[in-house]
Amino acid sequence: MNQEPVPSAHSQRQASLGEQVRKIADQLKQETNLQIKATSRILGAAAQIAENQDRLIHEVVEMAEDDLAQPPQMFLTNAHTVDTLKQQFGTLSKAKAHFGLKAASWAALVDKLNPPSAQNSTPAQPVRPLASDERLETIEHELRLIRAELSQVLSLLKQLTLDQP
Repeated sequence: MNQEPVPSAHSQRQASLGEQVRKIADQLKQETNLQIKATSRILGAAAQIAENQDRLIHEVVEMAEDDLAQPPQMFLTNAHTVDTLKQQFGTLSKAKAHFGLKAASWAALVDKLNPPSAQNSTPAQPVRPLASDERLETIEHELRLIRAELSQVLSLLKQLTLDQP
């Protein structure tokens, strides 16, 4: 009679521990692969955001260069009124900040925005030249907004990666 060896408790325990270690190692490999994929996606999204930002900056620079290359032009607009400014900005402080002017009242702001020739002019007549500095400030403001939005997107991407299992 040929008997098969009976596994001892010690060898069963080693096999059981070995299986547990293999399972843990497999889980770690799966989690590592998942993190690598998530990181890759995030880096790809960040690269796309950076590329889009570069493209937008390039377009804005081209527009600014084109504008600066042209002689100053008069722009057509309706004369500013207290009512239109209130509707557009809501508060006097926002309106003053937008135009970079100091004024004690809505009427004073309107007076500063509308040169004397504009007070008697009809709508769609030239009011004042658009200064190059004004254009550059507007462009700079837009670029700051883009940068802030990009920071928010990157922050959200970081939060998403931290929330992944």
